[in-house]
This record gives sequence, structure tokens and C-alpha cells, in this order.
Amino acid sequence: MQRLSGRRASSLRTEASSWSGLLTMARKRSSRTTFFLLSLLFLAAFTLFAPLPSLSSLSPPLPTSSPIRVIGRKFEIKNDKFWKDGQPFQIIGGDLHYFRVHPEYWEDRLLRAKALGLNTIQTYVPWNLHEPRPGKLVFEGIADIVAFLKLCQKLDFLVMLRPGPYICGEWDLGGFPAWLLAINPPLRLRSSDPAFLRLVDRWWGNLLPQIAPLLYDKGGPIIMVQIENEYGSYGDDKAYLHHLVAVARRHLGNDLILYTTDGGSRETLEKGTIRGDAVFSAVDFSTGDDPRPIFQLQKEYNAPGKSPPLCAEFYTGWLTHWGENIASTGADFTAAALDKILSLKGSAVLYMAHGGTNFGFYNGANTGADELDYKPDLTSYDYDAPIRESGDVDNAKFKALRGVVKRHSAASLPSVPSNTEKRGYGPIQLQKTESLFDLIDKIDPIGVVESENPTSMESVGQMFGFLLYTSGYAAKDQGSNLFIPNVHDRAQVFISCPSEDNGGRPTYVGTIERWSNQNLSLPDTKCASKINLFVLVENMGRVNYGSHLFDQKGILSPVYLDGNVLKSWKIVAIPFQNLNEVLDIKPIKEIAHSRINKTLALTNIKNTGMFSILTYDTYKYKQLVKVRTSVRVLFCFYCINLFGIYLFLVCISIFHSEPHLPALVPLILVQLTMVCNNASYWEGQ
Repeated sequence: MQRLSGRRASSLRTEASSWSGLLTMARKRSSRTTFFLLSLLFLAAFTLFAPLPSLSSLSPPLPTSSPIRVIGRKFEIKNDKFWKDGQPFQIIGGDLHYFRVHPEYWEDRLLRAKALGLNTIQTYVPWNLHEPRPGKLVFEGIADIVAFLKLCQKLDFLVMLRPGPYICGEWDLGGFPAWLLAINPPLRLRSSDPAFLRLVDRWWGNLLPQIAPLLYDKGGPIIMVQIENEYGSYGDDKAYLHHLVAVARRHLGNDLILYTTDGGSRETLEKGTIRGDAVFSAVDFSTGDDPRPIFQLQKEYNAPGKSPPLCAEFYTGWLTHWGENIASTGADFTAAALDKILSLKGSAVLYMAHGGTNFGFYNGANTGADELDYKPDLTSYDYDAPIRESGDVDNAKFKALRGVVKRHSAASLPSVPSNTEKRGYGPIQLQKTESLFDLIDKIDPIGVVESENPTSMESVGQMFGFLLYTSGYAAKDQGSNLFIPNVHDRAQVFISCPSEDNGGRPTYVGTIERWSNQNLSLPDTKCASKINLFVLVENMGRVNYGSHLFDQKGILSPVYLDGNVLKSWKIVAIPFQNLNEVLDIKPIKEIAHSRINKTLALTNIKNTGMFSILTYDTYKYKQLVKVRTSVRVLFCFYCINLFGIYLFLVCISIFHSEPHLPALVPLILVQLTMVCNNASYWEGQ
């Protein structure tokens, strides 16, 4: 192309004195021009019909290339040991969760973990933090996992990553986003349910490509990635585990160590591990248990030579539920148990090294054999860890554990930082600005969900906070009896008489709780009109462990008044996500007779974290309309281009008196046919 342009410029300089000379020159090169333009046409056709990327936005793109492997960096398992760059390596790690620490304190807490003597950080990845609404991904601020991982590398930590999709961790719904509970038919969580797996694939398709460049052999800190979490304590769906392994391999490659963690019993290992050498099986067990027989059992579930003893959760303390005394364990007892593991040349990860805080409404909950035995976790996740929730390290447990680690470390440990400085801010005066019911009165009626029977919090598109259910009933001389068989988790009951002089100010009657569900007597109220009934239901945290994981919130059963089902409910969502803003609720689709078909919370409602209700089929249809519109615009664009090329060639043929050029018409018609077929194919996709 450059040579042709040079010759043309030379000819213009030579023949510029005569128009007839220029015309003659052009005609002599007509065959070359024709060849050149045909080449351009062929190139355009090749570009047009080359493989096109998927136009669908319904599934995430797979990575097109993997990061370059760094020569000399390798973390592997052989001879029943971990090996780092050709040298035996003992993992002395600790769990420190980025989502339980303000980003401003990440480095401070990591430096304290370094002073404890740790060489590895283990962290979960909570799906619900990163995808609070379907398709709405969050990787900024406290959710900036890439920044956290890079900071770990900067401070010379290795990383064991636990991306779930289930994480437990005393975190709401075990890390699953609550909108999964609004899908109909209901998903079978932690299983090979195809509908559930499609959503997992989409989530991991967004997460794993971000961490792939941070694998150890690519120059990053990540040495191992966990598959699920203690699955042997929940189920035995091996197809589910194998699917997760396949997805992880597709995004992260075949060289990375994948691992499972299960309790140190034969039953849990049998159900939760994947036999062979594709996935390494680690164990956890109660602090103080003899590690020898458990590590010996671990070997049975790993390939020969592929079973370095690893306690992936060495418990430095324990969790605390509401109403319980703060959990604590002895410093010397905990240190002695760690010393037993390290003396066997085993590896251990302290759970927790630093607990942190369950910010917002993200605390989880536990149940016993019966889901009525409900125990919500505290906001604090101090866990009696050596690095306290405040960051303090001047405590007996930190000193005792550091002493053990120091005896088993070849390198010297950093100096211990001082406790975090405290400061008194003086008394804080709280002022009442408005009551809850004053706020409710300001809500536009079109922003209220109407339902024949009560429905769940997730079904009206709310994930956290409170729901207010309102109905009415006729007054009786001897009062009434209220019974709600299934309420999650705590309901405060109010009544009011609209015809009273005080404007029907609601009066508190009593509380109905999930764990002590009893009938509630409603007082005898003289009222000329119907009595308004208000039931304010609090979500205290979704179950994160065990068989009752599918833990929807709100009133989940009919409501009985004097033995009869109470109908005609209005439901108001109160997320309490930002108390500085008055509730700004936009319309929510009315629920007719409580039948919600394939609902998903998809549309954000300003500043409240709520969602309007939109059917999933409608959502898919709108996405397909966008795709088809793009295809049609692309098709028109190429048709116009081809038609322009044809007109240009016709003009050249007339100018050069070459009648054979119109013979290109069949070629262009063939190309247009191919364009039509191609557009139809992509529209069908």
C-alpha cells in the first residue's frame, strides 16, 4: 500500500502539467486499481465473516489468555510436604478476612499478623458482598479483593483463597446472596441443581479471572484455592464438587493446588473430599485434639505422597451468639495445641488470627436440630483471636502463640507493635427526630406491596433490615388472640384505632419470636372503625451452617386471628441501610394473591438497597432485545458499506470504460446473503 501511494505521488509530480496525461496514466493502471479494490473488498469480507464475539450479556466472558508464568516460582506438593521454589515449606498461617476490616486498617492488621510470625493469610470471598443484586458487581472499597491480595504480597505473605461459593464463616447465608432465595422454583443450594450451577458459573466467571494473574506461579501470592467449604458436614453431591473443580481449572489452570477442608472424621472426609491427586484434602478439628490419628486419616483421602499434614482451621477461640457470654479459650491451652501440630512438621492456619467485625447486617446465625433453635451471631467477630477486634496485641494469647511460632521458625520475627491508641470522644447526645410510624406515613401508597397473605422479605426484593406488615380486623369486646406459626426472626406487634382522637397512634402489644413462638393476646380496644394491626419483623441474620440453610425472612405462614386466617396485607420494606436519609421508596410491583412467579430483585431503588420486583423472564427478554437490536444495527451497517463499495466500483468501471466490473454484482449478492445468514445466527444466539 505504501509503495502504491509512492508511485502515485511520483506520477502526479511527473504528469501534473497535463490533464490528458493524468487520464492516460490512470487508464494504464486500471487493472492494478481493480485488483487493489478487489483486495480491499476481500479484506472487508474476511473481517466481516471472521468469528465474532458473543453479543450475549447473560453470561460472563471466559478469559482469552492466561498470565505469563514466572520462571522459578512454583508451589507444589510432593513427598507429603509443601514445596516453595524447590524448598520444603511449613504453612503457619492465619485467617484474616478483608471484608471484616476497614480497608484503612488492612495493612495495620497484616503487620500485626506478621509480628505474630505468620507466613500465610487465608481469607474467604463472600459472594453476597460482591454481588448484592443480580448482575450488580462490587469490587471497590471494602470489597476490593484484588487490592487486599496485592497488599498481602507487598508484605511478603502467601495467600490461601476460599472463594466458596459457600463459605459459612458466621456470615449471612454462608456468603450466598439472599436474592437466591427469591427465585422460583426454589434453588437447591450447595448442589448440582442446574439452575444453581448456572448462577455459580456466572459468579466465578466474574471473580476467578480477576485473581488468576495473582497466582503464585504468575508472580502473585496465591498458593492454593479452596473448593466449597466443609462440604462433608452438609452433603455428598460429588457431581457438585466435580463441577466446581472443572470451573476452577478452566479459569485458573491445571498447575494450581485446589483443596477441600473437612472435619477430621471418616464420615465428613468420605462425603466432602475428591479422591485422587486432582484436589488436596485438608482437615480441621477441635483445638486440643490429638493431631496424629487425624493426619493419618487425612492420608487415606489423598494420593500417595500428596498428603502434607494441614489443619486448615486451627481454632484460636470461638464464635458468640446473642445472649451468650463472650467466648474465650485459654492462651496456654491454645498455644500447647498449636505446638503439637508444628512439632509433627505439620502446617496450621489459625482461625482466626484476627476476627474483625460483621459490619452492617452481615452477621450469620446457627440452629440446632430444629430450626426453632435459632441463634444469631453478634456483630462483633472478635473470636477471642490473638489480634483482637480493635487490633490490640498486648494479650496473653498473642504472646503465647507467638512464642510457639518463634520456636518453629528459622527466620527471626518482626517486633511487636503497640496497641492501637484509644481516645475518648466525650458524651454523645442522641436526639429523636422522627418515630418509625411517622416515616411510614410519608411513604407513597404506590410503594407498598399488597398481598392476600404475607410474603417473605426476599420476595419483595429486600435483603436486610425490617419489614412492616399491616392489616385490619374488627374490634371485639373480649379482645383477640394472634398466632403466627412461622416468623423469621423477631416480630413486634402494634395496634391502633384510626378513629381515636390521637389519630390512631400505634400502641405496642408484645413480641413474637422465632425461638419461642407463642400466641399473643390483643387487648380489648373500643374502636368505631377497624383496628389496624402492625407486625414489624426484624431479620436478625440468616443461618450460615447446617441443614436449615434456606433461611427466608419475614412472615412465612398465614396469620391467624382467633383461629381464622387474616387476609389483605400491605407490606412496607424498611432496609435501614442509611439512617441519614428519609425512606425514598419507588413503586414495587403488586403481588396478586401472593403468587410470585420467577421473581428476582433486579432494579435498584434509590439509596435504600431495595429492589423492584421484576420477573426473570421479563429480564431475559429485555436482555435479548438489546442483543437483537445490536445485531440488526450491525447488519444494516455492513449492508450500507457493501452497497457503497459496489457503487464505487461501478463508478470506476464507467470512468475507466471497463464493462466487466458490473459482473461483481453476483459476488456482492452472495456476500449479502452470507451477512443475512450470519445476522440470523447471532440473533438466534
